[in-house]
Amino acid sequence: MTHTNPFEAIHSELNELKGMVKQILTTPKEDLSNKLYTVKEAAAILKVDKQTINNHINRGNIKATFIGRRKLIRHEELFDSLNEVKSLKYKRQA
Repeated sequence: MTHTNPFEAIHSELNELKGMVKQILTTPKEDLSNKLYTVKEAAAILKVDKQTINNHINRGNIKATFIGRRKLIRHEELFDSLNEVKSLKYKRQA
């Protein structure tokens, strides 16, 4: 009757996880600094209606670039404005 070390399975799974984490950390990340989103894409990302995005653009909470009738929002602007809108929301309630 042979006894196996119960920690061997845990050890091998930990090594597998270490390999996965290392792969994730060394994979080059996509440069999003020049990425532009349409109002529809921004609404989908933030899980809000397109009109909500348009309202924030009109109020100046989100800066957009206008190309003809299209409104394009830079990646940083979208996520920076999201943080500002959240902080404004909580300031009003205080």
